[in-house]
Amino acid sequence: MKHLFFLFLLVASAAGATQAQQTTSGSTITKQPIELKANRMQPQAKPAPNRPDAPPQFPGGAQGLNTFFQQNLKYPEAASVKQISGNVVMTFTVEADGHLTNPSVVQPLSPECDTEALRVLGQMPSWKPATRKGQAVPTQVRLPIPFGNSEGLKVEQGKPKFE
Repeated sequence: MKHLFFLFLLVASAAGATQAQQTTSGSTITKQPIELKANRMQPQAKPAPNRPDAPPQFPGGAQGLNTFFQQNLKYPEAASVKQISGNVVMTFTVEADGHLTNPSVVQPLSPECDTEALRVLGQMPSWKPATRKGQAVPTQVRLPIPFGNSEGLKVEQGKPKFE
């Protein structure tokens, strides 16, 4: 009986030490921004504590974003001469108040296109921020900006449901 009690104490103390070690290491972890990728948001039965319930959104949605690029994005002359086309992939943080911070080029295309993408990103209006349990949360967004391939900029108009 003494041995059983001793084993119980040993197991309980080992479990407590493991839990204490996890909380100690957990407190040193800094909170990283949440990175969202297009078409990857889905509802979960038990969402992670740092995952937003609703993603950040450009005013006017995807159609508004395409219109913004059509009106503000200028294809650089040097890239046109070199016939460069493709996407500059940018990341930025949509803060809780909707403004954009920390813009950076993740996948460059050419120096001219990268500079133009940063310029246009600086002109973007505030976004509707992501929310978690009704509270706005800062969220990192990854956004491809198309150059030279005009089909990436077309806004498709939906057909009316009733004629």
